[in-house]
Amino acid sequence: MTAEQWVEQFAKEAGADSPSRDEFDEVLKLAAEAAHSSERTSAPLACWIAGKTGKPLAELVSIAERIGG
Repeated sequence: MTAEQWVEQFAKEAGADSPSRDEFDEVLKLAAEAAHSSERTSAPLACWIAGKTGKPLAELVSIAERIGG
């Protein structure tokens, strides 16, 4: 099972829309920035926080990049 297939199935069972290709890429950018500028455990937590904010992913990636310096 690919990552895309897993995410699609998870979204379906969770009652949510699957991310678009652009959203998928932006979430991965956010996770990478969090993981590379801190501890790896920051990645899933940053994505969880991002989901709760409702803000555009591009804005959140910019915030993460600024924090990461």
